[in-house]
Order: sequence, then C-alpha cells, then structure tokens
Amino acid sequence: MIDLDAVVSLRAVATQGSVVAAAAALGYTPSAVSQQVKRLERETGVTLLERVGRGVVLSEAGTRLVVASTPILADLERLRADLQLTAATASLVGEVRLAAFSTVVRGLVVPVVAELGRQHPGLSLPLRESEPWETIALVASGQRDLGVVHRWGGVALAMPEPLVETPLFTDMADVILRRDHPLADRDVLHPHDLADERWVATFEATICRQWLRRLFDGVPHAPRIVHESMEFPNHIEIVRAGLAVALVPRLGRGDLGPDLVAIPTADPASTRDVVAVHRRTQADSPALRAALDALVARAASLGS
Repeated sequence: MIDLDAVVSLRAVATQGSVVAAAAALGYTPSAVSQQVKRLERETGVTLLERVGRGVVLSEAGTRLVVASTPILADLERLRADLQLTAATASLVGEVRLAAFSTVVRGLVVPVVAELGRQHPGLSLPLRESEPWETIALVASGQRDLGVVHRWGGVALAMPEPLVETPLFTDMADVILRRDHPLADRDVLHPHDLADERWVATFEATICRQWLRRLFDGVPHAPRIVHESMEFPNHIEIVRAGLAVALVPRLGRGDLGPDLVAIPTADPASTRDVVAVHRRTQADSPALRAALDALVARAASLGS
C-alpha cells in the first residue's frame, strides 16, 4: 500500500526543489520528509530521489510516481468535497488551509477566519503567511487549499492552469512623507518628483520591491533604497523618523497620525489587484466555497 502522505512529501520535493524547502512548505522537519520518502522507496522497491552535488533530484521512477499520483490526489479532493456535500447541514465541517500575504492577512483574512469560526465550529481554517509566488506554488501543489495573492501593475504573476482566480478588490499604495517634507502639499506625485529621495522597501525578491523599481522605469539611478524591511508598519516608522520615504499600500495601513501624509502616485498609479486562487478540483467543496464567498463579501465591504 502506497502511503499518500509520503507521496505528498515527494511532490513537495519536486515542486519546492529540495528536501529542506519541501519541509518548510509542509510544516515538517527535513528529517521527517526524508524518512517519508525513504519509507515510500521501501514500499515501492525503487529509488525515488537521486543525489546531485549537495542536493537531490527526482529519479525517473520518482517523476513517474509524482505525475501518476496527481489525478489520484485530485480524485481524493473531489471525494472529500462529495462527502462534505453529503454530510452538509447548517454547520460546515472539514478543513480549508489558507495562505495569504501579510497586509491582506490583517486587512481581510483574519476577520473572515474569525467569523467563519463562530458560524461553523467544526470548520478548521489554518492560516499561513506567504508571498504571492509561494502561495501559488502551495495551492497548485496541494499544500494549501485557498490562497490570496496580489499583482502589481505590470509585474507578471504566473498562474498554473489547474488554478482558478476569483477577483477580490483593487488596492492602492501611496507615498508616505513627513508633513514637513517639501513635497507634502502635492495632490499626486510623479516618479521624477521622487528621483532624489531615499527609500525604505521590502526585500529584493518581493513583488512590492519589483513594483517600486518598475515605478521608476526611465528615471536614472532611482529608487535609491537605503533601508529594507518586510513590515510596512516599520516603513511608516522609518519615514516618521525622517530616514526615508516609503510606498505603502492602503490595505491594513491604519491611521498615520498628524505628522505624516499619504500621496498617491500618477503616471503610473500604484495599484495592485488582489485575487483568491484555488484548484479546479475543489470547486465543489462546500467548505472551500464558504471560505471563498466570505472573502468576496468582506472584500466588497472594503471596496464600499
């Protein structure tokens, strides 16, 4: 009998690129993932992972097993949805594993999880914070069921075919300045207005950082990033201290206080589309549908 949990671990190694990354994505230790794969090798009698340099790659047999298991795991998801439909009453049961980026966690997802928990005590909604690219990989590989991601302006965000997108809302970002800044009385700010400013930004690998760079296309030597932080509240405090300026989304931002101002950008405007993603095979899951509908409803209230 093939252990399906071990197959999921093997698929995670394939999608994440290493045992360590697979363990982080699954919430296991690397040792636990390695043991599951070794147990799977004993059960099947074939080598599934091969060492290359300091890493590992799937063997031909491992690749065949991952490919062949994909429709089986998809059928199991459909079966789970069917069972939920059969057993559905006024209260939902089951689990919907969520993944979302940080600002939407506090600005949208947490209230939804809390309300669904009150309405359906038997419904579990474990939440993981992750960047959009990681969220898409987690949902596509079956490690999460429902994700919330954002797409800035023209920054590409590849969406695998098995995933379905549901638009939620459009968020805007503003340049945060001290009230005594020479540009603080502007209605809008253009990139060339900000060419000489010092910036605080998220890390290089993030979509927000890529958008900040895209904002200054055609403006030489800008943006000049001198501070880095993954937390927008930290960006705001860095601006408050007079150390830099920042581009901060409105979602989950809170009150800036009397000493700061928020000014939108123009040509281009700094907007990001926020969407939910799930696998097509889960479209009939009442638990997932309830979570998705709650996100859509909450997002509509944000827009209004």
